[in-house]
Amino acid sequence: MALGGNEIIVTAQKFEQRAQDVPITISAVGGQRIEELGITDLDELSNYVPGLNIQEQSANNPGIVIRGITSDSGSSQQGPRVTLYYNGVDISRSRGSYQAIYDVDRIEVVKGPQATLFGTASAVGAISIISARPQPGFSAEIKGGYGNYDATLLSGFANAGNDVVAGRVAFEWRKRDGYVENLASSQTDDLYAQDQLGIRASLRFTPGERFTLDLIGTYDRQRNGGTPFISGTYPTEAGPADPFGSANLGGSPLSEQVLGNSQLGLERDVYDINLTATYEISDTISFTTVNGYREFDSAEVFDADGSAAWYLEFAEIAEGWQFSHEGRFAYNTPALRASLGWNYFTEDGRQNVPFSSEEGIFLQCAANIIPGLGCVVPGGVVTAAQTTALATGGAVSQIPYRSVFENQGQNDSYSIFADATWAPIPEIELTAGVRALWEKRKSGYYAEVAPSVLTGGPSLIPGQIDTNGQTFEASEDYSAVLPRFNLLWRASDTVNLYATVAKGRRSPVVQLNARRDPAGNPVPNLQLVPQETVWNYEGGVKISSGFFSGSLGVYYQKYDGFQVSVIQDDGTTITQSAGTASNLGVEAEMRVQPTDWLSVFFNIGYIDGGIDDDNTFAPQVSGARFRLQPEWQASAGLTVDYPITESTRVFFTPSFTHRSRIFFEVPNNPLISQGPVTLVNLRGGFSFADERFEIAGFMRNATDEDYLLDAGNTGGAFGIPTFIPAEPRFYGVELTARIF
Repeated sequence: MALGGNEIIVTAQKFEQRAQDVPITISAVGGQRIEELGITDLDELSNYVPGLNIQEQSANNPGIVIRGITSDSGSSQQGPRVTLYYNGVDISRSRGSYQAIYDVDRIEVVKGPQATLFGTASAVGAISIISARPQPGFSAEIKGGYGNYDATLLSGFANAGNDVVAGRVAFEWRKRDGYVENLASSQTDDLYAQDQLGIRASLRFTPGERFTLDLIGTYDRQRNGGTPFISGTYPTEAGPADPFGSANLGGSPLSEQVLGNSQLGLERDVYDINLTATYEISDTISFTTVNGYREFDSAEVFDADGSAAWYLEFAEIAEGWQFSHEGRFAYNTPALRASLGWNYFTEDGRQNVPFSSEEGIFLQCAANIIPGLGCVVPGGVVTAAQTTALATGGAVSQIPYRSVFENQGQNDSYSIFADATWAPIPEIELTAGVRALWEKRKSGYYAEVAPSVLTGGPSLIPGQIDTNGQTFEASEDYSAVLPRFNLLWRASDTVNLYATVAKGRRSPVVQLNARRDPAGNPVPNLQLVPQETVWNYEGGVKISSGFFSGSLGVYYQKYDGFQVSVIQDDGTTITQSAGTASNLGVEAEMRVQPTDWLSVFFNIGYIDGGIDDDNTFAPQVSGARFRLQPEWQASAGLTVDYPITESTRVFFTPSFTHRSRIFFEVPNNPLISQGPVTLVNLRGGFSFADERFEIAGFMRNATDEDYLLDAGNTGGAFGIPTFIPAEPRFYGVELTARIF
């Protein structure tokens, strides 16, 4: 919740505190600030938070980066590094984690391991989204917007109730055309079209001063257009390969039968229910239970070769559910704050990947089996389509090919934790905590792989192995102890100094696929990837003095068993240990509010980190910077909110964000990277009738800068990297009406 001036109340340590008084590095952004900046998604928010970078390749595939460490694996067998929390419940499973950020109270970005604070023991940090809660009285808001690319917005909320029972319903619908032209006649939409709906219903029950119950149900739906995997190798009829030009992604002629949809794009549904209850047993002791169930079902069809050829056509069908329960006793006095509790988390999911191709096209594009024929030649002509006829002497012109593999994961985690903060004198707080956890990780794998007609081999894609109708399974049990220690020194009424040492952990991977035994039979191929651990050391200063607030933090992180994802020749991704890695960084945030109508902010982060040199575990990645890790990241801006009359005000928020070069893959390749990017964003308008009505205009990427969202991708494993262009200039107008 926001306070006056620059202060905001956070609950990262499970007690309500000023962000100034939390002895960890935390960036908190309130709902009003999110609106001022014109932020509509988490990836846009990350531009304003030092040390945070979110890459939203699609709602089905977000990459979340805290302090240069990425969590984006879609495999059901692998755990996340960065935990994403929605109203106190872990929603970090990649394909189910995307969450629209309408009608939020605040978003807290907690950096560094926080084992005792978050139930599944975040390895490098956590993002906590807290939705707006029902309040006594009646209030409502409706907002409509329109912009370029036929962008349409309709959102709002209605809140009603009293001191005992209050309810709130909020929603957001966003729709726009794609911003990358798709020349394929088989596709009805341009690429990166958007059609998203979110609905949330909340109920708060407060029968007395000591008991509060919150019940929240959320539904999120995406019907988005295809991802623009644009080839950097193959031309189109519009001209040579151009990551920022038109694409010709037609998918497979058998897309509907093999991949599940004739159209490229994403169909995704997420259902979430959360029950949180707090009972104040006495003036100093309370008990809180947080419970959540989340279910997701997504299907995304994509053209991985980035060309008009029927070559690398895939879908990803991901399904899963998870349940979480936490109980926490808390004790709170001026001299001692303590908590003791337990957590149980279970999830079950699968990632199913069907593949469609034509044998001749695949072999020609992958291996050039007919010299001089080519794959896709200037003008966008798919000359490889002649391969099957030439190879069979005209007997057949096409040999369709299909395969599918699926990884499965069933994971159970149990933990107990204790955390205590002691203030021997009012100026000093000492914190110590520990979480002990036990987990069972069970993985499954099966594949249906047809033999190749043209080659006579057991599969078309090297490395794909049919499991003969079997589903291989393997499971392992693990345990860990994760401590944290903090020191807070109130040097004065306005200056706090802090230091923290904490251990984080990413779960081991029970990595399972298939291999052939000496007799040629398929057997389980089990690879146990050890846990990744990190020790995080940091210290800093936080200042809050009237019109000024700010923080400066320095951290060093040391990793053992650092896990990296490597794309194989068959297009699958496996995880392996890369040995040791380290991170050294500095983060600073500042906000100045010299008057009631003007505020200025500036944030900056610096990271010098990567996989250590002389790496014997994975020498090919020695010395590489982490994926998606900029060395420098900064943002700045100001907000003018000036009253013209007693009932009318004008507001304006210009801002800029900057990020230095990032590499999209490990090992680093300058050709698979994005250089420095600076973006300018604007939002401004008028509010009148005592804020009951508002008209606002916005512009994102005002200079229309061309830059890449991602590069490499599945096509990179086949020697033809693809490139995804980031958002161009977006602009529009929004009208809002409110009832208080």
